[in-house]
Amino acid sequence: MDESKRAFQELDQREIITWNALISGYAQSGLSQAAIQTFLSAVTEAKPNQYTFGSVLSAIGAAEDVSLRHGTRCHSQIVKLGFNTDPVVSSALLDMYAKRGSMSESERVFSEAPQRTQVSWTSMISAYSRHGDYESVMNWFNQMLSEQVEPDSITFLSVLTACGRKGMIDKGRELFDSMVQDYRIEPSPEHYSCMVDMLGRAGRLEEAEEMVNQIPGGPGLSVLQSLLGSCRTYGNVELGEKAAEGLLEMERKDSGTYVLMANLYAEKGQWEKASRFKRAMREEGVLKKIGFSWVDVDHAADGSLALHGFSSGDMTHPMAEEIHGVAGFVGMEMKFLREREVEWYECGVMLESVGCIG
Repeated sequence: MDESKRAFQELDQREIITWNALISGYAQSGLSQAAIQTFLSAVTEAKPNQYTFGSVLSAIGAAEDVSLRHGTRCHSQIVKLGFNTDPVVSSALLDMYAKRGSMSESERVFSEAPQRTQVSWTSMISAYSRHGDYESVMNWFNQMLSEQVEPDSITFLSVLTACGRKGMIDKGRELFDSMVQDYRIEPSPEHYSCMVDMLGRAGRLEEAEEMVNQIPGGPGLSVLQSLLGSCRTYGNVELGEKAAEGLLEMERKDSGTYVLMANLYAEKGQWEKASRFKRAMREEGVLKKIGFSWVDVDHAADGSLALHGFSSGDMTHPMAEEIHGVAGFVGMEMKFLREREVEWYECGVMLESVGCIG
């Protein structure tokens, strides 16, 4: 982007098309602040068009550190210049509001749009899917179908994601089959990944494996990681080994694979295999990603918040001894509570076996 900016600054005459290219470049690179600042400069020198607003709205929607007021001001300019009737701008506007969590404004923009296109319907469905609102996703999806608007691959991905989050496995499977058979849409790696994750979370590992085997060109990293995670959750060693083998072929240095397999073996009492994975991890020079804990110990004298970060084995903190002492105490308490829980469970089983409890 630095080279693009230099080339732009060297231009004798800057037309809106060149401004649009720079704004779009910043937005696509995740440089939302730069995109917005460039937009503010652009409108002082040239008349913005629908592509100008489309790019800056995309930047505002993606930026959590940018005030929504920038979006509402753009909205006012859009209405003033008459671009609110443009399908591209209308879709970008409702998508911006949706990404920023203002669903009521998104719905208002949708209802006022002169044309309800496939893009605008999909934008609303995707927005509710991001917010985990399964009921609204299905409501909007069914309305879309009733309006004779045909869904595309992005629409289905959003609906399948919502099904997965809600645990609506059979509905998700039904929609996936409909996408392929009724709408002749070729599933993308993202669709397969969504289905594998959905089935795996529900413990339907055989179906998840079947789905993995259907992926043209074989499964990618995210699919196998999801499958391995589900294998660990449900204790399926055999399928976990297959997933781990595929993952290590793709990414030999991924610590997550080693850790998940070592834990899976350990939970099944296969200590030798667990040790072998840990040993292989050391031999490969793979470092486990350190998990940090952050604790608000106390407020500073001036009232500001004081946060302390520490990790396992770290002795660099000035209060390291106190921290590890407290952590050890908490660990002992957890162990004690767990032992008591097991004792109560065994006691209950014994009483039930002799007919004392039903």
